[in-house]
Amino acid sequence: MNRSVFLRSACVVLAGILVLSLSACRIYYKFPLYNFAGRPTPPSLLSHRVLVAIQNPSVLSQGKLQILDAQRDIRMNIQDTISEFDVSGFAGKLPINIQSFPEQTQGFVYSEGDGSFDNISYGLEKYTGPVGGLPGISSSIFITSDFRYVFAANETLSYLTVIDRSTGGSYELNVPGVYKVAVNTGGTVALAMTRNTNELYRVVLLNVNQYATAAQAVSAISGAVDCQPLNLPVYCAVHVTLPSSANLDRPVGAYFSLDGGTAYIENCGPECGGSTASITFVPTSILNINNLATAVSGGSTAVTNLPVPGGVTDLISDGTTLYAAGQQLQTDGLFAGVLSTINLASQSVTGAYSISDGYHTRMIFADNNTLWIGSSLCADGERYTKGENYNCLTRFDLASNTPQIVPNTPIPLNLQNSNSDPNYYGDLTGICAVIGLNKVYTAYGGQVHAFNTADGSEINNLYITVQGTAYDVAYMDALSNAAN
Repeated sequence: MNRSVFLRSACVVLAGILVLSLSACRIYYKFPLYNFAGRPTPPSLLSHRVLVAIQNPSVLSQGKLQILDAQRDIRMNIQDTISEFDVSGFAGKLPINIQSFPEQTQGFVYSEGDGSFDNISYGLEKYTGPVGGLPGISSSIFITSDFRYVFAANETLSYLTVIDRSTGGSYELNVPGVYKVAVNTGGTVALAMTRNTNELYRVVLLNVNQYATAAQAVSAISGAVDCQPLNLPVYCAVHVTLPSSANLDRPVGAYFSLDGGTAYIENCGPECGGSTASITFVPTSILNINNLATAVSGGSTAVTNLPVPGGVTDLISDGTTLYAAGQQLQTDGLFAGVLSTINLASQSVTGAYSISDGYHTRMIFADNNTLWIGSSLCADGERYTKGENYNCLTRFDLASNTPQIVPNTPIPLNLQNSNSDPNYYGDLTGICAVIGLNKVYTAYGGQVHAFNTADGSEINNLYITVQGTAYDVAYMDALSNAAN
């Protein structure tokens, strides 16, 4: 064999070996040299992750957090050598709520079974420690975006708990019947609601050593119901006194304007045993945690109220329009779901649209100019009685103001949930928008379901179903916290 022939043969062999080597070591998961906002490359190597809070059916004393590949809609890796990805070290019982902060690459998971509130590192995909100081099970809980404050309502003990993580202090303020908290992202306003009343409370931070005892603080501060600790109190729960025109009527929550200047109080009205559903617009300056009650004019004329016949249990805004989800009482005594659009400039209702029945607690903007609205207990409403689609998820086209109940029924057999009703998925308890990929992920009837934002069609969930009951979902790699 001459030299040229030998060299050509050797090159062919080497090229073949190189091709085989590259095939065997194919890079399925590739990250850029500099990840967005300096985020670390996670151990799973997944770039679009959805976190699912699950109660494990085989180990009833323990839940788990599973990570799904939302780009490929699978629970395993693409090589199928890893069957699933989990958050390591997590052991909360009955995890029902994920408070997600992808901008800070962290999440906090509340578990109703044991009352734990756990810190999860998105970069490490592991449990990094508990948030201490909670006195038992919370009916409502919120952590601020700077992670300084945790506010929680314990309805059983009638405690409004304030955890100041900057000092390590935990304070239980006695507010009889407290069951909901609403907090702005910066933690400058913390509100509390009591069940079956029209009362509203706020948290006040006292000046250092301003009062020697809690009794002195309660006596001196107008509207104060409790201050803690007993000696040298630091925080107080103060009744919010508004003008009668505020028309608080079974308040269940609050949403805060994008500029931070206004709190929109959600008055549930008839849906919660009251008389008139509405939104009360309150300047946040009145409610600021650093404003002492004695220096606040509770009768400010800046407080206004807008009746919303369609009901108000959840709100979301794009800065121009406020969207209110709720239910309206019908002549037959049942409730029907309604989405009301509100012009913020004129504070007027501009439209009302039929959506899923049930108690609405989830609203999120997603791709394709859509708004997604979730609720629970939808089979108890008007749609079920009329034989209409009574599922708990609505896709709302913002361009055409067109609502669509999803999914269309009956449910394909391979997607059917555990309630054995081929026409009804069950409660919608979690939703997140996978921005840029034109899809939303949901915890729907205890299982994971994903939908196309373009038309509302369901993505086959064969490879994203989980073992156990799914209660919440969060898009871990969103560019902003608003995707969850």
